Amino acid sequence: MLDKMKQLWEMKSKMDAIKKELDALVLESEDNLVKVAITGSQEIKAVTIKVELSATDKAKLEASLTETVGRAVRESQKAAAHKMSALGGLPGLS
Repeated sequence: MLDKMKQLWEMKSKMDAIKKELDALVLESEDNLVKVAITGSQEIKAVTIKVELSATDKAKLEASLTETVGRAVRESQKAAAHKMSALGGLPGLS
């Protein structure tokens, strides 16, 4: 029983460390119109519009934002999955 508790405690410690790493990891996605910065834990840190608003079609900008944010989220999910895969399973906990 104590071994399982120790394994759970070690797993929690590893998960906390990964959470800190993901919080500190900043990924960026951009195209010609916008740039999005997002953490590995999927908190959007910045959205930058790279063009003059008066010279940009609203629908085009909205589509660009949607695609760029979606791409940033997918990249953060990949980064999180990669970090979490380092944990492996919970050996001996069945």
